[in-house]
Amino acid sequence: MAVFENVSQYSAKHPKPAGITFAYGTAGFRTIGETLDSTVFRVGLLAALRSQSKQGKVIGVMITASHNHERDNGIKLVDPMGEMLQQSWEGYCSEMANAETDDQVVQVLTSIAQAEGIDLSVTPRVVYARDTRPSGPMLQAALEDGLAALAVDATNYGIVTTPQLHYFVRCLNTAGTPAAYGEPTEAGYYEKYGQAFLRLVDGRPTPTTLYIDAANGVGAPQVRKLAAAINSPYFNIDVRNCDTETLGKLNIDCGADYVKSNQRQPVGMTMQPGARYCSFDGDADRIVYYYADESGAFCLLDGDKISTLIATYLRDLVSTAGVEDLEVGVVQTAYANGSSTSYIKDTLQLPTVFAKTGVKHLHHEAEKMSIGVYFEANGHGTVLFNTRAVAKLQAATPQTPAQADAIQRLWNLRDLINESVGDAMADMLLVETILICKDWTPAQWDAAYKDMPSRLLKVVVADRNLFKTTNAEQTLTSPPNLQSFIDSLAAKFPRGRSFVRPSGTEDAVRVYAEAATRADCDQLAYSVAGAVFDRAGGRGERPAEFL
Repeated sequence: MAVFENVSQYSAKHPKPAGITFAYGTAGFRTIGETLDSTVFRVGLLAALRSQSKQGKVIGVMITASHNHERDNGIKLVDPMGEMLQQSWEGYCSEMANAETDDQVVQVLTSIAQAEGIDLSVTPRVVYARDTRPSGPMLQAALEDGLAALAVDATNYGIVTTPQLHYFVRCLNTAGTPAAYGEPTEAGYYEKYGQAFLRLVDGRPTPTTLYIDAANGVGAPQVRKLAAAINSPYFNIDVRNCDTETLGKLNIDCGADYVKSNQRQPVGMTMQPGARYCSFDGDADRIVYYYADESGAFCLLDGDKISTLIATYLRDLVSTAGVEDLEVGVVQTAYANGSSTSYIKDTLQLPTVFAKTGVKHLHHEAEKMSIGVYFEANGHGTVLFNTRAVAKLQAATPQTPAQADAIQRLWNLRDLINESVGDAMADMLLVETILICKDWTPAQWDAAYKDMPSRLLKVVVADRNLFKTTNAEQTLTSPPNLQSFIDSLAAKFPRGRSFVRPSGTEDAVRVYAEAATRADCDQLAYSVAGAVFDRAGGRGERPAEFL
């Protein structure tokens, strides 16, 4: 096809490294940054085709590896409403990344265009951005070659958070429609979420300082811009771990993943009882909160705690609003602490469903609910108001001042939420809003229910693809007989539960365990990890703590 005539010439500058197979997963492509040049170039080509398949709507491309080590990088595509790439296109991404020659790259492009019936005369539109990783400029140049090869109308948003790029994409594609989402600029982002926050907290007591661990990532400069835009004592912050210039500091001993996995505060954060603390991950799409109790002990408020806080507040507002058939639901993954699930079902009496790990799976389930709250335990999540909920709120006729206030607060909350994707900054403002409006301390928030002790471990394996799951990833179907052995281990401990699932980003599997006591939980976790290492191809030296 003539439209692809320049592709081979550009592709020759970005040869695929030998002996590497790339796979597009939940997080897009993610691996060692220096190996991704050809893949990123080819994602630029695919972004053009994806835009053309959507009649010229804007597609987003984000270069990031989120919470991974600084040496890693990655790239993912963002669909027109700011959502993750449609799953049926993930196979195209992997096929394109693994084409061995320049001619094969053109062949794959041609076959996708034919299979999807794409009108190649449509001008493709793409926006792109990156995080602060040192391999970012090199990969950005490769992406720009891919976009140039297909004459894409492209806009570079520079260094921003991943959720900001998702927001820009949604804004651009809804501009001038009844679903207009906002101004597609950094200033527009800060204005939308900052003003919604101020409308919700106006007249309430001002809070104490919020201490933010920015993981030495892109969230550091961006949250300071947000604070400057809000310019209010309602949002007084102290940002730590904000060094985006020094090599080797990104996500090291800090960030949401570190805090959640190690259940301790990050480096550089001295905690005082009564104060509020939170951590972003490297690209600011995850957030966890934490505090020190009266004895100085570390207490984690993870994605489960955030989810239940939001669900409680929304449930109460919906009840006060008196809008018929408007219901709040919660989506969780297998990583959700069992106590949180019991609290949602038994105390809040809200519907809850389980989805596979990965926000695209939770997002899909939440769309089925009037108001769907979804969070992974790692702090990645958001809230969705589906079209039925929006229509019901628009048609609502309040009968009392309390109903009118509740309905208006629901509208303001919708403006405060980044519905396109989990967003650490928007989620932070939502949590702060609820705590301010309830006049709650972190300890009062935490008192809703007590987490069972849990432990999340990583086991490095020779081939993660050997691990297959079912039942929302709570049950292994492969390797054979491993699940029955895990079940026998869990049965030895009161309220014991454990599952194993392959990582979506590296050659490892995750082992999750919980039980009634910390000692039982740790014994279960390390026993299951040892079983996985011994029975399913553990790689390297066997960790001494594995049982």
